Amino acid sequence: MSATMMAVIASEPGGPDVLTMVERPVPAPAAGEVLIRVAAAGVNRPDLMQRSGALPAPADVSDIFGLEVAGHVAAVGPGVSGWQIGDTVMALVKAGGYAGHVTARADQCLPVPDGLSLVEAAVLPEGLFTIWHNLFDRGGLEPGDRVLIQGGASGIGTLALQLARAWGAEVIVTAGGAEKCARLEGMGARAIDYRTDDLVTEVMRLTDGHGVDVVIDILGGEAVNRHLACMAPGGRHIGLSFMTGMVAPVDLGLVMRKGLWLSSSTLRPKSDSEKAGIAAAVLDHLLPLIGPDKVRPVLSEVLPLAQAGQAHALLESGRNFGKIALSTEEVPA
Repeated sequence: MSATMMAVIASEPGGPDVLTMVERPVPAPAAGEVLIRVAAAGVNRPDLMQRSGALPAPADVSDIFGLEVAGHVAAVGPGVSGWQIGDTVMALVKAGGYAGHVTARADQCLPVPDGLSLVEAAVLPEGLFTIWHNLFDRGGLEPGDRVLIQGGASGIGTLALQLARAWGAEVIVTAGGAEKCARLEGMGARAIDYRTDDLVTEVMRLTDGHGVDVVIDILGGEAVNRHLACMAPGGRHIGLSFMTGMVAPVDLGLVMRKGLWLSSSTLRPKSDSEKAGIAAAVLDHLLPLIGPDKVRPVLSEVLPLAQAGQAHALLESGRNFGKIALSTEEVPA
């Protein structure tokens, strides 16, 4: 194994063009960690926010981008059990995924589901951890519930849609444009075109006036009250991001009358023990649902690591349907 590797960092806060390839030492796994030879890394919105300077990485982590990877175990640190050199693995990482190698906590690693490629596996960890913690744990999704997923064509949206349906829930999604809506309906959801349709009217029509039990919100801001208006009594509103505003004017009277519950959470600040607990729940509850002819990640684009800037630009444009991956291997035709 070479002592150095190529990796992607930002030369300064800014647009996609600030991402640059640099040569760095291959890290060594500490106690409780494994070293992964990266086959591919997923591209996520927190990466965009880190690059722009809106959400800097914590001071104690690497400046190399990337929060999820898949590949092969290249070395194991002291105290690691359950993983051996050569094992295929996918992992949530604190940073460093856009590189040839990255270290990961062994208890935040997951086996690659049978029948999935390493590129497909690379775009799963961030979504699986996020969806379990927010939709199933905090959101309390139950079979028969109705769930509204904002941004259904995103990586999180396409995965959450499939997992919720596999759980026995009814799914409504929003997306921009007839083409994306048609693709989402082909995946079993009821789709609302946010460019042309009124959200509250359509949700209430699709639920026969009942409303939805869970909302997965990526918008925040003025959208929150619209969500509250189309929620069923006892509904749970989960904020994942705030693309249209960090501050929301909330109708507290509506919250009180319906007995609604509002929550929000993000993974990066959580402790290692919290993430390990989420990983264990994902392993038990969600991984059995994933594989060929079951839930499968939707890949929008696979680009080589050197084109990380193009990958960020594509995600920012909103043209993607599903996840974007960066491959350290030859990109398939």
